[in-house]
Amino acid sequence: MKLCALVLGCGSIGRRHIANLRMLGVSDVAAFDVDTGRLAAAERELGVRGVPSMEAGLSEGPQAVLVCTPPAVHVTSTLAGLEAGAAVLVEKPIAPCGGPELDRLLGHRYCRRVLVGYNLRFHKGLATVAELLHTGMVGRPLSIFVEFGHYLPEWRPDEDYRTGYIVRRNGGILLDASHEIDYVQWLAGEVESVSAVLAKTSDLEMEAEDTALLTLRHRGGVLSQVHLDCVQRGYTRGCKVVGTEATLVWGLRDGVRLTRDGKTWLERPVVPDANDMYVEELRHFLDVVVGRAEPLVDVGRAAAVLAVIEAAKRSAEERREVAP
Repeated sequence: MKLCALVLGCGSIGRRHIANLRMLGVSDVAAFDVDTGRLAAAERELGVRGVPSMEAGLSEGPQAVLVCTPPAVHVTSTLAGLEAGAAVLVEKPIAPCGGPELDRLLGHRYCRRVLVGYNLRFHKGLATVAELLHTGMVGRPLSIFVEFGHYLPEWRPDEDYRTGYIVRRNGGILLDASHEIDYVQWLAGEVESVSAVLAKTSDLEMEAEDTALLTLRHRGGVLSQVHLDCVQRGYTRGCKVVGTEATLVWGLRDGVRLTRDGKTWLERPVVPDANDMYVEELRHFLDVVVGRAEPLVDVGRAAAVLAVIEAAKRSAEERREVAP
C-alpha cells in the first residue's frame, strides 16, 4: 500500500503496529520514541525508519499517524497528527481525564479521522456476542457481567511493571482496562449512572487502584456489573449476558456459548490468534485513512468511556451513585 505511516512510541503496542503495518503492505513506516534506546531497538529489529522527533516525522507528510505514547500526551499528539493532515489511530484511553485539550479535539474539524484503539471491538468472539445479542437470540437483555483480571507483573514479564502509567496516581486499572467500559456500552447502550468501589488491595507497588468494581445502569434498563483487577493470577477476560430467553457467555480464550431451556443451543469456539484483532483494527484504520470507512470507535465514543470512568471515581470517593 503506497502510503506513509508514522508510529509515535515504540513500546509493545507500537512495535506490534509496526510489524502489522508491514504485514499489510505499508512499506514506508517511520517511528519516533523519546527513549532513543527503544527507538534504536525498533530500527534494528523491525527495520523501521527512525526519525529524530515527532515534528520531523510529521513534516514528511504521513497519511497515517499511530499514537502509541503514554496517555498524558495522547490528545496533543493526536491534534498534531490531524493538523499535519493525517488520519490518526490513538491508543486507549483517549486521555487520563477530561479537560480543555480533549474538548478541543472533540471540536476539531477533522476529529472524524481519529480511530481510538479499543481493539476488542475487532475480536471475532466478542463480535459474535454483539451479533447474537443485537439479533435477539437472548431475548431482551436484562443484565451483563463483565470481568477482566491478570496479575500485573505477568503482563509484560520482560519489563518492570513499576515503570508503567497504570501504577501512577492518574493511572490505575480502571483507566487501563477501559476496553471493558467501551464494549459493555456497545452491548448494552449508554450508561446513565455509575456506582463504584475502587481500592488498592494488593502488595503491588502502585499509587492507584488495583481493583475496580462497578455497577452500571444503562439507558433502556439493562444493568451491568464490571470487575477489573490486576492482581489475580492467571488471565480472565469475558462476559455473561443474561436475557429473557437465553444466557450468552463469552471468554476471550474459550469462545461463545448460548444456553436456553436448560441446554446449550449454540457453541462457537471463536478463539482467534491474539494478533488477529490488531490486524483487523489496522485494516479498518487504513480504510479510514483512504476514506472508505468512518472510525468504528471515534473520539466521541472514547470520551463517553472516559466520562464513565470519571463518574466511577467520583462515585467511589463520594460513596454514592453518580451520573456520567
